[in-house]
Amino acid sequence: MRTAVRLAKYALDHDETPVACLFVHTPTGQVMAYGMNDTNKSLTGVAHAEFMGIDQIKAMVGSRGVVDVFKDITLYVTVEPCIMCASALKQLGIGKVVFGCGNERFGGNGTVLSVNHDTCTLAARSKAATDYESIPGILRKEAIMLLRYFYVRQNEKAPKPRSKSDRVLDKDTFPPMEWSKYIGEESFLENFGHDYKAYYANGTDLFNDNVDWKLIESRHDNIIQELNDQCKSFKFNVQKKSKV
Repeated sequence: MRTAVRLAKYALDHDETPVACLFVHTPTGQVMAYGMNDTNKSLTGVAHAEFMGIDQIKAMVGSRGVVDVFKDITLYVTVEPCIMCASALKQLGIGKVVFGCGNERFGGNGTVLSVNHDTCTLAARSKAATDYESIPGILRKEAIMLLRYFYVRQNEKAPKPRSKSDRVLDKDTFPPMEWSKYIGEESFLENFGHDYKAYYANGTDLFNDNVDWKLIESRHDNIIQELNDQCKSFKFNVQKKSKV
């Protein structure tokens, strides 16, 4: 998730909404693909980080191969997938989603709708609705701060740019972490352990009570090259195995 946050900061530094994701091959832990929002540059409202990564995977395995690999993928994304992206991930049969902060307006993994648990969205090649596990709250405060940095800026690409000179950047207060919106207590304990049981009931953040300011205030200009190298390494290993 730290790498996803670094990529989101790169997006922010290049005038994009700071949302980014990594598609990780769960059996090997290798990065297969990545994405960051491209809505400002492309002027396309659906150019969300998840779709950018899905396009990379399609280019790697072909459209027909996407469903076969998605069950073995864990998505790490800085902000809860929107309803549109959550539906696409479910239809493709994603194995697991891990995200940072909730998406208050459009969240599709519990904030607005729980698409990952609904009974009407079918995974491809499936005759019955299947759930995917969604783990919230990882580097949540860092993800929130990146969004706050963005929303106090003037966005000249917006249809109707609004003056934000009167907005104040809040670095001190954060909403409580409402775990029960996204994950049941049993699943929470399975993922984080019984030592953290009180965190679930109290709405307390895990691991990062303090914000990692260095992570979100540093520039990460090499992150794209790093991720391209990792994706190439994964693709090479896949091709190598297929020839054996």
